[in-house]
Amino acid sequence: MMRLLFLLGALVAMLFAASLAIGPAEASFAKSLSSLLTDDGTPFTLVMREIRLPRALLAVMIGASLGLAGAAMQGYLRNPLAEPGLIGVSSSAALGAVLSLQTGFAAAFALALPLSALAAALVGVLLVLLLAGPRGASMTLILAGIAISAMAGALISLVLNLSPNPYAANEIVFWMMGSLADRSMLHVFLALPVMALGWILLGTLGRGLDALTLGEDAASSMGINLSRLRLSLVVGVSCVVGAGTAVAG
Repeated sequence: MMRLLFLLGALVAMLFAASLAIGPAEASFAKSLSSLLTDDGTPFTLVMREIRLPRALLAVMIGASLGLAGAAMQGYLRNPLAEPGLIGVSSSAALGAVLSLQTGFAAAFALALPLSALAAALVGVLLVLLLAGPRGASMTLILAGIAISAMAGALISLVLNLSPNPYAANEIVFWMMGSLADRSMLHVFLALPVMALGWILLGTLGRGLDALTLGEDAASSMGINLSRLRLSLVVGVSCVVGAGTAVAG
């Protein structure tokens, strides 16, 4: 297992380096690395630091976040098909972004769109926790997440249907497809604290998720606080998924 993790980590590092060196502006890997580390006064330094580096960092952050959130959800639900979108956070964040684009608030300032998505994700997770209740079982959490996701999806469709501007509708659709284009270090600094909080919360759940493999009753008898575990799981998944959706669509 450790060997596999090492190989996968090395592969991610290689792809990260390749993403920095590959682009429309042709340059050797050595020149790309040099322009990234030292300011030589050329436009290529700006390309490396303000265009390629933020995209590469966001790609790694989002990929790691989705992998960690998916593993946590699969451990909690004891189902290898579980995924982070089950609790409706991504749909809620998308709804916030869609409303921001439709109302024109996204053009107010640079971070209006991701902040709107993060705020909507927060509202979505609060609604999920309210519907699931403080002592709800895992099935209750799934049903609450599906309900919120369905409601958010219906509202997104309504906004698209009522949009008087076809160009705004096209912009909404393209945003929902997801992209790292035009992302800057501002987006990295916005997403990183939220994702880091999610990583910490999810990283503390290992013992509880291992105990859950024996069932909720057995885990509870072993001293695992299931209510606190579920709260940490939902908040952690919401942080990583909400932040990823906010900055990348």
